[in-house]
Amino acid sequence: MLLFIFFILYFLLVFVFRSLLLWKWTGINPLKVNNADNARGFNGKLFAVLCILELLFLGVYAFKPDWHKFLLSFNFLQNDILFKIGWGLLISSLIIVCVAQTQMANSWRIGIDKTNKSKLRTRGLFSVSRNPIFMGLVIANIGLFLIYPSMYTLIILILFTIIINAQINVEENFLKEEFSTEYEAYQKKVGRWI
Repeated sequence: MLLFIFFILYFLLVFVFRSLLLWKWTGINPLKVNNADNARGFNGKLFAVLCILELLFLGVYAFKPDWHKFLLSFNFLQNDILFKIGWGLLISSLIIVCVAQTQMANSWRIGIDKTNKSKLRTRGLFSVSRNPIFMGLVIANIGLFLIYPSMYTLIILILFTIIINAQINVEENFLKEEFSTEYEAYQKKVGRWI
C-alpha cells in the first residue's frame, strides 16, 4: 500500500503539481506532447501507456496479494537489503527530479516546446548530467524493480529506459537546433547521463 501511495504522490508532485505551478507563473502550458502519427508521437503514447501499466501493477501489488503469482516474481532477489536499496533509490529519484525541475525553472516542459523560447540550463544538477530528470525516472524504475523484483517490473524498467533514451535523442536534436554551438559545447563538457 505504501508503495502505491508513494507512486501516486510522486506522479502528482513531478507531473501535475509542477505543471500547474508553471502554468500559473507563466501562463504557459508545459504539456507539449506530440500527438502526431510519427515515431515521436508513438514514443509519447507508449510512455503514457507504461505509466498506466506501472500504476496497475502497483494497484495489484497493493490491493490484490492473491494475484502476485501472475506478476512472475523473482523470489531469489527478494531480500531486505535490496528492498531498502530500492526505497533509497525511489526517494533519491524524487529528490533528483524535483531539484532538477526547480533548477530548470520556467524552462521545464513535458515534451518539446517550439513556441515559447527558453534558456539552456547548465548549472546545478545539469552540470553533472544533461538529463537529470530522465535519470531520476530511470532510478525510480530501478528502485521499483528492487522493491518488487518480477518479470513485470523488469519489462517496465527496460521499456522505460528505451523510451527515455529515444526521447533524449529527440530533445537533444531540438536543443542543437535551438542553441547550436552553445549546446554542442555543453554536450562535450557534460555527459548524457553522468
